Amino acid sequence: MSESKLPGALLPAALGLEPFRPRLPWLNGDLQTLRDTLRPVALPPEAGEPITIPVGRGDQLLALLDPPLGGAEPRALVVLMHGLGGSSCRSGLRRMGLTLQRAGFAVLRLNMRGAGPGRELARGTYAASCNSDLLPALARARELAGGLPLLGMGISLGGTKLLNALLTGPGLLDGLVTISSPLDLSACSAQIERPRNRIYKRWLLQRLVAQTLADPFGLSEPERESLAGRGPVGPMDSILAFDAAITAPRWGYDSVDHYYQEASPLLQLQAQVAVLPPTLVLHAIDDPWVPVAAARDLAALQLPGVEVLLTTAGGHNGFHARCDGCGAGRASSAPGNWGDRLTARWFQRLLAQR
Repeated sequence: MSESKLPGALLPAALGLEPFRPRLPWLNGDLQTLRDTLRPVALPPEAGEPITIPVGRGDQLLALLDPPLGGAEPRALVVLMHGLGGSSCRSGLRRMGLTLQRAGFAVLRLNMRGAGPGRELARGTYAASCNSDLLPALARARELAGGLPLLGMGISLGGTKLLNALLTGPGLLDGLVTISSPLDLSACSAQIERPRNRIYKRWLLQRLVAQTLADPFGLSEPERESLAGRGPVGPMDSILAFDAAITAPRWGYDSVDHYYQEASPLLQLQAQVAVLPPTLVLHAIDDPWVPVAAARDLAALQLPGVEVLLTTAGGHNGFHARCDGCGAGRASSAPGNWGDRLTARWFQRLLAQR
């Protein structure tokens, strides 16, 4: 299918952006995916205001609140959600936050339980659906917004978590953008197991195991045995095995299949069990981690207020374009990439329409 016939093809122009074209030398999906790792962007020192959010049983989540740059009054508050193995400190998430701050938004970078600098504040780890943590966090964010619109932006699994929260009922957010987010967890798990993705899988699995072992509240003996490869699921050599041994039982699911079914937003959206706020779903066809089929299926539903934008290139949360940095001065100013600018302009348009 040509670019002009893909879902959402007219959206970039409507937002004043060129269609996505990969930037040299990041010309395929893998290079787009790895660009931030291979060539990290220079970022200013961390300056977010720490916010702790109680989520029950004495556990807390840590968020970092960033005001708009330049001293302007915020137009809205954006909850910024990291992906699998990520945190508020990841460079791509911080770059997105800076782009939104430049566009006049306050940003709340939320660490889910077990992630990044919030590791010491809560036992356990997060999941693709972790509403018992996320709903209190969104309620606190609504308080921090102080009457301003509350928006959400989720990178990869961060978008999945936010979608699953929104499926519980209306009013949690006034708008949402997701980038490269899994909508069908079973398909995503099968994708990461492909031989071509063995390096990605190893990296993700190492981060998940390390995050779990770093739990200051400790692990059960069965969990330790499983992480050592001596549990019922056998060798800890896949994301599927990790989810079967750790994620699914910790979050009350009967099995990993039950977890994947219940935590896949597409299945609930196909059943039309909830109405989403205005939502933009961005996904690249050449994403090596998350298959595009679920995003195509979502586009075919034509749900009210839900826009799906598919691009032929962009990788997994890549979207590094030819026009990145044009007229933005030195790289240290962290001007953001095409996906960052698309998100900021989509939010600006949404507020103008309100």
